[in-house]
Amino acid sequence: MTVKPGWTGRFLEDFEVGDIYEHPLGRTITSTDNSWFTLLTQNTAPLHFDHHYARQTAFGRPLVNSCLTLSVVTGQSVTDVSQNVFANLEWAEVRMPHPVFEGDTLYSRSEVLGVRPSSSRADVGVVEVRTTGYNQDGTVVVIFRRTLLVYRRGHSPQRPVPAVDA
Repeated sequence: MTVKPGWTGRFLEDFEVGDIYEHPLGRTITSTDNSWFTLLTQNTAPLHFDHHYARQTAFGRPLVNSCLTLSVVTGQSVTDVSQNVFANLEWAEVRMPHPVFEGDTLYSRSEVLGVRPSSSRADVGVVEVRTTGYNQDGTVVVIFRRTLLVYRRGHSPQRPVPAVDA
């Protein structure tokens, strides 16, 4: 039997400006997701959790909390962009051109905009990406730039691998 390592993410040396990563997982947003996230973040806007109230708005139904949309799409990008993150530095130019509704499925992709060594830390570098989230119809629902520090190969903390009895 041959044990093969799983995907451990990209290190600074693996990023090239212009690369586009189609993130592999979609996520359908449920009413429970929307209510729990809204309550967890103490957002009191009834548009996110009161269906009767939301039916009276121009949307006619609850809107998904925009911070949930941002969080899910950021999370979808981790596998390709920030599995080996040292720290997030910035989310910028966040735009939400189309609402997300309960029952929508989100997908995403990221484009590498910049890669450079850190000027203050030899073990990491700065990566900037533009991530686009879209729904099941291909409609863009969120676009943002994210800047993060990513470990150089050989400088990240080691993941513990426990012994497994065969």
